[in-house]
Amino acid sequence: MTDERVITEIDGPIARVWLNRPDKLNGVDFGILDGLVAAAGRIEKDRDVRAVVLSGRGDSFCAGLDFATVNKTPRKVFSHFVPNPLRGTNGFQQSLWAWRRLPVPVVAVTRGHVFGAGIQLALAADFRFTTPDAQWSVLEAKWGLVPDMSGTVPLVEQLPLDLAKRLSMTGEVFTGQQAADWGLATGSDLDPEKPALELVHQLIARSPDSVAATKRLLNEASRRSVRAQFALERRLQLKMFRSPNTKVARAAGARRQDPEFGPRTFG
Repeated sequence: MTDERVITEIDGPIARVWLNRPDKLNGVDFGILDGLVAAAGRIEKDRDVRAVVLSGRGDSFCAGLDFATVNKTPRKVFSHFVPNPLRGTNGFQQSLWAWRRLPVPVVAVTRGHVFGAGIQLALAADFRFTTPDAQWSVLEAKWGLVPDMSGTVPLVEQLPLDLAKRLSMTGEVFTGQQAADWGLATGSDLDPEKPALELVHQLIARSPDSVAATKRLLNEASRRSVRAQFALERRLQLKMFRSPNTKVARAAGARRQDPEFGPRTFG
């Protein structure tokens, strides 16, 4: 349906997800928030999906939260702001954090505006490719707000703390090339979809179980003690030894053949 706020198309092991509000530069409304949660849930249940490409229809990735639209329904704002006691996230945060927790790698392709909620969504992906002239900003400072929607966790993982503070406190606009130079974006290209798809094909050539387990292992490293991280390493490695896809990888390697993996069994 062309009026869906978030469109998901699955082609074999690759899921393509688009924000679909191009007339509003993919400004985030409740339709996009709910659509992102639904799309992540659908992909998580499909164990044949092994990578996601996340982008926006039209000329921009996402110009941020559409305050004019969202503020028309204050009750909905309140309900989305209240955290779920089991998840620890509220509705705004979960819409983005769901992609961080998704057990398959997510590659964001950005162009045009990557503002506010847009930069938070890009940061929820595992990899980000952008056009050099794209405009990025932690825009919440412009409105007297703090960065939110779960974006502060990956922001301080990707950047030195002083730079993260500077961008968050000033709301300054910077280019996609600067984002790549600072390490906020994985790469910059006039056609960012090209390196994004090249990476996707590298990722789906590996065991979907080891890729999923590695994503979890590295995402949690900065928030665990060394002792707890080593324990997680051991638990995940034991699961990999027992994975049928590990057997496939080892057999194919011994025969010098391309592996043919089964569905993901981890996550």
